[in-house]
Amino acid sequence: MRKLIMILIAALTVALAVAQTQTQPAPATPAPTTPAAAAQAPVAADPDPVIVSAGAVTIHKSDFEAAVKTLPAEYQTFAMGPGKKQFAEDYLRMKLLASKGLSEGLDKTPEVTKQLELMRENLVATEELKKLENSITVSDAELKKAYEDNKKEYEQVKARHILIAFKGSPAAQKSKKSLTEAEAKAKAEELRKKLVAGANFAELAKKESDDVESGKNGGDLGAFGRGQMVPEFEQAVFNAKPGEITPVVKTQFGYHIVQVQERTSTPFDTVKATLEKTVRQKKLRDQLDAMKAAAKPTFNEAYFTPPAAPAAAVEKKQ
Repeated sequence: MRKLIMILIAALTVALAVAQTQTQPAPATPAPTTPAAAAQAPVAADPDPVIVSAGAVTIHKSDFEAAVKTLPAEYQTFAMGPGKKQFAEDYLRMKLLASKGLSEGLDKTPEVTKQLELMRENLVATEELKKLENSITVSDAELKKAYEDNKKEYEQVKARHILIAFKGSPAAQKSKKSLTEAEAKAKAEELRKKLVAGANFAELAKKESDDVESGKNGGDLGAFGRGQMVPEFEQAVFNAKPGEITPVVKTQFGYHIVQVQERTSTPFDTVKATLEKTVRQKKLRDQLDAMKAAAKPTFNEAYFTPPAAPAAAVEKKQ
């Protein structure tokens, strides 16, 4: 809870400091000129009522709700729901401190003015970034091209395997005789020959595989995409055709005999929304990179040169 309060105060401090707002009294409504007019005049509800007042400090509904919008998205619901009163307490505390500081001229000190300028620039930069984001358009043709260019990422295979572990492998079974790498490879090659000759894959997996969990299910690994398996295994699987039994594959776990059962691709429509975000972000990065390149920035290399490594660290490395 303390962390939440600190985040609320920090966000509010930035927002108020940048705006440097001082609540102004609402303009007075002209009084009716006659008693009859006063009787007939409707009483309009104040669209922006004062919701908190403390001495010279008043907080209008619009002030409060604008402050809430400066918070991270995950806290806004809390601040407008169960934490509304707590948020108002924190907001008031900050307003009282700011009011006192302004009366003492703290907003004119060099430290504060520098921070205020930085905060102002940060807010303006954020708004410019939103403007750039909103100007970006992404066509269906661009999305389809991005899908085709990265189609491998959307491929999935359904496969099963038999693992023969060797001594030292994370998959080695204590209840089984330890095999050397050569023995494990020879056994895997023998099992593969049986499978190619027509042996039942599921039965052999249940009997021989050192991957106990998949072995119980006939070696079934289910469906998976790229990046989910160790590289050697992934390469063999994604290069195989459905029904094909791969050559024996060595990984850190042992020797695998793998059969690809099915290959599929996630449909374009399923990943379209994610693709749009990716393409949009890339376009935004390209715009920002172009903006920086056009400005031809130069850096003081003497200032930005990393400090030399401590002598002790250099000697240890040698």
